Amino acid sequence: MRTKRVVVVGASAGGIEALRTLVSGLPADFAAAVCVVLHISPESPGILGDILSRSGPLPAIPAVNGEPLQPGRVYVAPPDCHLLVEPGRLRVTKGPRENRFRPAIDPLFRSAAQVYGPGAIGVILTGSLDDGTAGLWAIKQLGGTAIVQDPAEALFTSMPQNAIDHVDVDQVLPLAAIAPLLVELTTVGVAADAAVPVPLPEPMHIEVRIAMEENPIDAGLERVGEPSRFACPECHGVLLQLKEGSRFRFRCHTGHAYSVASLLAAISEGSEESLTERSPLPVGAK
Repeated sequence: MRTKRVVVVGASAGGIEALRTLVSGLPADFAAAVCVVLHISPESPGILGDILSRSGPLPAIPAVNGEPLQPGRVYVAPPDCHLLVEPGRLRVTKGPRENRFRPAIDPLFRSAAQVYGPGAIGVILTGSLDDGTAGLWAIKQLGGTAIVQDPAEALFTSMPQNAIDHVDVDQVLPLAAIAPLLVELTTVGVAADAAVPVPLPEPMHIEVRIAMEENPIDAGLERVGEPSRFACPECHGVLLQLKEGSRFRFRCHTGHAYSVASLLAAISEGSEESLTERSPLPVGAK
């Protein structure tokens, strides 16, 4: 029976303060590793680890590729890199952006589901749009635990609310109540009825391989997606449509991934940029 656990946390807008509150409630002898993705720009100075280290007793450090996963540590995704987990170690990659971000939450959560199964605990905090929903769904599919910050108290409600709307979450909690629950969950083994291995869905396996920088076509993307009528906002290739529970998502042959919400946001942003690039005629010009 798998007894080891990993905690994976995703946050976006308003996430720094939420993460500080969360890690401040975790004790120095916390029994699992914590992996964190916060949406940050590629040019970020990467100081989140320092901020979180000062917020509680656990050391928080930027993730390093190949580093062993150790309990009682917080590993932070570096700027412009995805953070994934493999058996007993971290993987840091330059895989394609998902939902317009790198680091993105979904790749971390999928890899945790793949490796830890019922031992994975996913936490979604404040943020805009819906990155993390697909990853949290993957964790639940493989028997893990899904926890979401109560949108009523989140600084930005969209990310936690989308997770609640599309995932059979286990707990919706005020931020201050999440750390005590994590302590409780990580001090007990995985339930016996969760020890039976759950078959890994092929699309999930393929998407983890893409995040690990494997060519999407070689990974088998065309086996699990159907061509849509949309083009990728980043590379303009045809987006393949993937069905996941009651939701649809999209990936291009380059590997860029979008939820419906992030795709609409990217299209809208592109249209606005196109309009602003058109210089208006001077007054009186014909």
